[in-house]
Amino acid sequence: MRESLIIADLHLSPTNVAALGPFKAFLARAEQADAVYILGDLFDYWVGDDQPVDPGTSAALDGLAALPCRKYLQTGNRDFLIGQALLDRIGAELLPEVQELESGGQRMVLCHGDSLCTDDVAYQAMRQQLRSTAFQCDFLARPLEERIATAQALRARSRSESSSKPEDIMDVNADAVDVLMAEHLATFLIHGHTHRPAIHRLPKGRGRIVTGDWGAYGWLVAIGSESITLERFDESTCDIVDRVALDASRAKDMPA
Repeated sequence: MRESLIIADLHLSPTNVAALGPFKAFLARAEQADAVYILGDLFDYWVGDDQPVDPGTSAALDGLAALPCRKYLQTGNRDFLIGQALLDRIGAELLPEVQELESGGQRMVLCHGDSLCTDDVAYQAMRQQLRSTAFQCDFLARPLEERIATAQALRARSRSESSSKPEDIMDVNADAVDVLMAEHLATFLIHGHTHRPAIHRLPKGRGRIVTGDWGAYGWLVAIGSESITLERFDESTCDIVDRVALDASRAKDMPA
């Protein structure tokens, strides 16, 4: 069994050129992967498929397109306006907001993660508005320059508001996690968004795996035949931060 690789929160943009180095290393590894899953926020913001991209981001997209493996993409809170043209460019299939995945006899559920941050009531209200069909149709009909200016203003507002919010409000809610995993009968939940990479051991042998955001280092979750690993890497090094056994018959976690 070849591994499946899961990434999120690359935030590709002209201001995050540091992520391009780790991304080259990721592409080299993904050449041998069975599948690649991108769990949202591939871009720092995305205002429609007519958005221009800088040369570094363009090269990264070309690298994704050249991968021979299957590619799947969920949208995140910053790039939920990704459309079919972008999907065609990278040769990826769009996934729903919540996706089930079976591997090694285990059921997993994949999502971006922002829908689980239910303690942040203001954010959830804004999320509902931005994800509505009416808003998206109206927004995409506006001139490109206006859409970019709006996205940049929203990003600045988000940074300002996040700096004053309690840390726990911006993390996932434990009850929301339990409800989602129970609904899908999942042993593992894998998500991004919070930028708090970790493997959380939950009751009843379950696990919540959070991949990290990209800069000088990249982050990935690798699903192999015997384990799931959380890894941090750059162009020359790769560290397994944590590892959990995939085989349900072995209750003990594997050493990192």
